[in-house]
Amino acid sequence: MFSKFAYSIFEQSIRDYHVHDNVNQPINNPYPSDKIEHLLYFKNWVDTVQWHYEDIIRDPNIDPVAALTLKRKIDASNQERTDMVEYIDSYFLQKYAHVLVKASAKINSESPAWTIDRLSILALKIYHMNEEATRVEASPEHRAKCQDKLKVLLEQRSDLSTAIDDLLTDIENGDKFMKVYKQMKMYNDDDLNPVLYQNKK
Repeated sequence: MFSKFAYSIFEQSIRDYHVHDNVNQPINNPYPSDKIEHLLYFKNWVDTVQWHYEDIIRDPNIDPVAALTLKRKIDASNQERTDMVEYIDSYFLQKYAHVLVKASAKINSESPAWTIDRLSILALKIYHMNEEATRVEASPEHRAKCQDKLKVLLEQRSDLSTAIDDLLTDIENGDKFMKVYKQMKMYNDDDLNPVLYQNKK
């Protein structure tokens, strides 16, 4: 099943990141650039770094200048995340290009890659919730609450994995069809963000 395959790569990326646990460390993607594994690993690495950016920027004592620099990095990371989703969807579009779509076929609310994006984020939630559920210096009450939350996250992983695999099966069988809308982010575009295009004058 694709969800299990993807999740194992997400776990590998998360483990690799936490060897040094540093947002400035370079990625060392172990997979060839022409393989879907490469995209999945890269996608989760971007998510993992951004997860830690989001932790750092919430430090109440962060220097305002450093916070602004970090906000720019988060914006760039969001753009990279969206780019990676589109690359993964391109893989699926090519993979299922030969499928004869049934007249009764329906479209899904999310493309395959956006469901996989959710699985990547969920892998991070599970990793860090497990850390909290087993953190020795935390109170028993804290660990118990986090263990309860972890159980819910694991159930969510099971449900989401089933939904992803069902969606891919439906696409492969022609019961659903892919329709991908390219990103139309306005805040990064010099011609669409009023703050940016007014400053160009």
